[in-house]
Amino acid sequence: MRVLFLGGAGMIGSAAAAEAVRRGADVTVVTRSEPRRRPAPGVRALRADVRDTAALAGVLRGAEFDAVVNWVGFTPDDVRGHPALFDGSAGQYVFISTCSVFARPVPQLPITESSPRSQPEFGYPRDKIACELLLEEAYRSHGFPLTIVRPFHTYDRTVIPSLAGWTAIDRMRRGRPVVVHGDGTSLWSLTHSRDFARAFVPLLGNGHALGESVNVVSGDVLTWDQIHLALAAAAGVRRPVLRHAASEAFGEQVPGWREVLEHDFRHSMLFDTAKLRRLVPGFAPEVPFAEGAREVLAHYDAHPELQVVDPALDRAMDRLLGEA
Repeated sequence: MRVLFLGGAGMIGSAAAAEAVRRGADVTVVTRSEPRRRPAPGVRALRADVRDTAALAGVLRGAEFDAVVNWVGFTPDDVRGHPALFDGSAGQYVFISTCSVFARPVPQLPITESSPRSQPEFGYPRDKIACELLLEEAYRSHGFPLTIVRPFHTYDRTVIPSLAGWTAIDRMRRGRPVVVHGDGTSLWSLTHSRDFARAFVPLLGNGHALGESVNVVSGDVLTWDQIHLALAAAAGVRRPVLRHAASEAFGEQVPGWREVLEHDFRHSMLFDTAKLRRLVPGFAPEVPFAEGAREVLAHYDAHPELQVVDPALDRAMDRLLGEA
């Protein structure tokens, strides 16, 4: 199978490329510049701005692919030229969207692929919805071979999956309280990049996925307190001190968090994975978060240069605790 990745040099794209190669695919990745992550052995690399349709057409030179995956379509202008470019030269065009497109608060749990999409204020998912609608119209009007894939909160050893990142780990290890938004009981789902790749790659070239949107999530359900407790255990902290503050209060103290807390992290997100399991029979996540957290902390402990504390965030937590 010939697969083209537009972008895909980041965390989940790199994991997907490695999995595709492992399964025998011929993978080409187009990036604008030299990627920071080393491509998997056997991946062919081309240089072009994938948002520049003419430049992309020039570097591809009419090549045909069984599946084209767009990892870097963030606004409608990024994808507007792709139906014309790939219609007839791609057996499948996979647009990587996000589960953040679903309306908040969620009208009904669990979330399925047909749950309502709505985001009038938060720019990232609002623009992803616009991309989805543009590409869906191409599918409806002339059969553009579209599949929409929606990851949720995906991580690997390089990513601490909490807003506070290393600052939270540092506070835990110093015996300082870590402030968790809300009351810590809202539900969240985390997916390790290896599990994402194992679920995602079988969708490539899968005719049953054409015209479909698929939420590619682990189905693992955790509270935010459980996420922090798992990170604490992996960090060797036996009795972490967790405190709670309203999302609005966090937004006042850390303005950069206001939008993501208001429109994303404060809400419970529970997913129905029936469609994914129908399209990828036998898929089940293999990396529970306790194991993933140990992998993350081992990586950070092996790389002290990554252990960066945000002083402003550290002080903001103290203010939320009434200690500054």
